[in-house]
Amino acid sequence: MHHLKFAPSWLRFLIIFLLTMGILFRFSNLDGKVFWQGETYVSLRISGYTINEAKQQLFNNRVIGKESFVQFQGANSEKSLNDTIMSLAKQDSQHPPLYYIIARLWMEIFGNSVTAIRSLSACISLLAFPCVYWLCRELFNVPLSVPGVAIALMAISPIHLVYAQEAQEYILWLVTILLSSASLLRAIRLEDELAEERQKPDLFAIWSIYTVTLVISLYTFIWSAFVAVAHGIYVMITAKFKPTETVRSYLLASLVGFLAFMPWITVLTGEFFQFLISADKTTAQSDLIPIFPFLLMQLSRIFFDIDLRYENSLGYLIALAFLTLVGYSIYFLCQSTNYKTWSFIITLIVVPALPLILPDLIVGSIRSSTEAYLIPSYLGIQVAVTYLLTTQLYNGSVSRRNIWHIIMALIIICGLISSKVSSQSEAWWNKGMNYGNPQVARIINQSNRPLLISDAFNNNYGNVFSLNYLLEPKVRFLLVNNQKIPKIPDGFTDVFLLNPSEAWGKTTEKKYKFKTDIVYSDNYYSIWKLAKTRNLRRRNISPNNQLSAKLSTRQTIVP
Repeated sequence: MHHLKFAPSWLRFLIIFLLTMGILFRFSNLDGKVFWQGETYVSLRISGYTINEAKQQLFNNRVIGKESFVQFQGANSEKSLNDTIMSLAKQDSQHPPLYYIIARLWMEIFGNSVTAIRSLSACISLLAFPCVYWLCRELFNVPLSVPGVAIALMAISPIHLVYAQEAQEYILWLVTILLSSASLLRAIRLEDELAEERQKPDLFAIWSIYTVTLVISLYTFIWSAFVAVAHGIYVMITAKFKPTETVRSYLLASLVGFLAFMPWITVLTGEFFQFLISADKTTAQSDLIPIFPFLLMQLSRIFFDIDLRYENSLGYLIALAFLTLVGYSIYFLCQSTNYKTWSFIITLIVVPALPLILPDLIVGSIRSSTEAYLIPSYLGIQVAVTYLLTTQLYNGSVSRRNIWHIIMALIIICGLISSKVSSQSEAWWNKGMNYGNPQVARIINQSNRPLLISDAFNNNYGNVFSLNYLLEPKVRFLLVNNQKIPKIPDGFTDVFLLNPSEAWGKTTEKKYKFKTDIVYSDNYYSIWKLAKTRNLRRRNISPNNQLSAKLSTRQTIVP
């Protein structure tokens, strides 16, 4: 790697330009995107309330307005930081509390608006740039070229932009992965240098940073345990599966890290056994996607993403092109670097993804809500592609270098276009079943005095919370409990029914003799507009059968 010196002036200018654009994209239109179910659950946890408490106060068969949701949408005076932690421990222990603690403190300072909570993620995402610089310096030991290009490509990567503008813990997890990985490589390097000089290493000074970053990562996202496993496999590979001093030091540091995480492991275990003995077990089916199309599309979204759906064949053609690039990048990496370098990147790509992919290979499909679990793989792939592009800028004939200049330019253009489109959109693929909320909100907001009726069945609770962010103050809600047939009050020009179950919809039609019109429907839920009439018009499909046919397509998403 000695031939990769400081980047030429044009490349340094390009890196600074792309970094600047990436920062601008991250803070652009933060409040313009759908605040989807996953984010509403985060804001509820930050508020300190549990789902059951929110349902008891909101789904009470009374007409309420937007102001009734405020106390469940962020920091409030009724609940404390301890309540935030306890709500996670009681109902959502698979999400460790670090991000929620930071977000609670942030919202107490900057308020509970969508812009405020998403700006936290945008600010955290900026930490990824020095962290990836550090990681590449430890991996490749070069002054600027590879680390600088890595920063530039990460700045305009659409997959990172998605999580940098979302009120969830995934962007913080990305930063902790970079930190723990770089600190591991640093610890191994320092031990090797001291061994060559025949000096006795200070294990605490060398490995303490890795231990601390591992604990931070575990308290951010539980999937960090598999990143730690990848680190362990890498340490064993570099030690050639011998019990060296470095292996013993790593095991001690990891043991201390997991002991520090033991309190939350206890909470997680307790909630799991409580679920097993509970008589109230709900089974919900997630939105499933064939696994290979899913992986192809996610690989493409690292570099190019204009929100192409899984049904669009163009997306797979683009994905195959990037698959070729990634495959060659990994091959080139293995051929041109020593095993200590390429084995780290390979383990980071493969090991954390295996627990997610292997069980789904059996059934051939995967949950669409698990894209964020592949963040370690995204990072490893980006580093491999960065190394390939950077080395090809210097190696080979002039014509060969020109070809790679063109390839790099195309990747940059793809990233810029994707980031521009993504940052200005109302909805994106990561919004799940709330992708159509902008259209639904426009339909309801057109009415003079609209009433939205819903129950808490399945994911209707999350749908109501998500829609609430887009609906105007004139909209009123009638939220019923246990699918009771509501008493619809007078005084509303239009009445809308949100995603009714088949039995509930039929009973409501029969009791009130409603004419029902579907005003919005997708693969996840539907909105019905109700009109009271004495004589229903004859249709090719009766209202009841139409309701049954449409609602048979409903799916349930678990956030």
